[in-house]
Amino acid sequence: MDLDNIECVSSSDGIDEDEIHHHGIHPHPHHHSEFSSSKPRNGAINMGPTAIAPATSVHELLECPVCTNSMYPPIHQCHNGHTLCSTCKTRVHNRCPTCRQELGDIRCLALEKVAESLELPCKFYSLGCPEIFPYYSKLKHEAVCSFRPYNCPYAGSECSVVGDIPFLIAHLRDDHKVDMHTGCTFNHRYVKSNPREVENATWMLTVFHCFGQYFCLHFEAFQLGMAPVYMAFLRFMGDENEARNYSYSLEVGANGRKLIWEGTPRSVRDSHRKVRDSHDGLIIQRNMALFFSGGDRKELKLRVTGRIWKEQQNPDSGVCIPNLCS
Repeated sequence: MDLDNIECVSSSDGIDEDEIHHHGIHPHPHHHSEFSSSKPRNGAINMGPTAIAPATSVHELLECPVCTNSMYPPIHQCHNGHTLCSTCKTRVHNRCPTCRQELGDIRCLALEKVAESLELPCKFYSLGCPEIFPYYSKLKHEAVCSFRPYNCPYAGSECSVVGDIPFLIAHLRDDHKVDMHTGCTFNHRYVKSNPREVENATWMLTVFHCFGQYFCLHFEAFQLGMAPVYMAFLRFMGDENEARNYSYSLEVGANGRKLIWEGTPRSVRDSHRKVRDSHDGLIIQRNMALFFSGGDRKELKLRVTGRIWKEQQNPDSGVCIPNLCS
């Protein structure tokens, strides 16, 4: 995506506009750990009397020596008793990765039975998940665990960093150098020379902190069918059930015309591309955007204003009423 010569001028909650010039995507660091957390990892966790901690020898027996993931039936073994998972059996061309003997089709029924008797903590226990599950139920829970790490929401590059929200906020600020604002109203001006030459572009991500939460404002150009468009949308840094507690509006206009979008921010559990491709945001046709820009329509100067509010339940009527920040 092209970020060259893209200017974003923004202000938030009465702050004077700061002019920001972007000259390319900021590189992201290479992180190879499974996930990162701002929480200490040496805290005591109550596993319960029947649970087995992940570092036990039984758990290690259930770890595939090839992919290091936990093994689920069918668990295969060679004639010498070495085990591996069914997925890796095809990858090693039917040869035991430990002794190089032919694997055949021997099931390790004893280890499968041992697995049935185990109860283990969620693998995200170090991120705060207190749940304990039978071995064969654990995998299903971990796929939707609310404590599982989030992907980096930065859209300007394929960043592979994952972690909890405090960790990602620090990562966005320090590594991607994104704009950070405090407040629930904003006023951005997106500028691009020669906009007709740009079919795909991503402007710098902006993060807002309000109501004790973090929100990501995205703005980009792309092709919608045969039509070049601009799109702005908001993502909530948290789970979908929390995102439903908030609403936001986006407004763009000039010359006596106006477009307004209102909606619920999408969770960062949904990828940037998934939200964009679902068209869940403010979409502006390029010709309309240039009309809003004024002048000779050869330069994009698009001002997008917006606000975020929290929906509160009215205890008397059961109706949600907006809670606007001052």
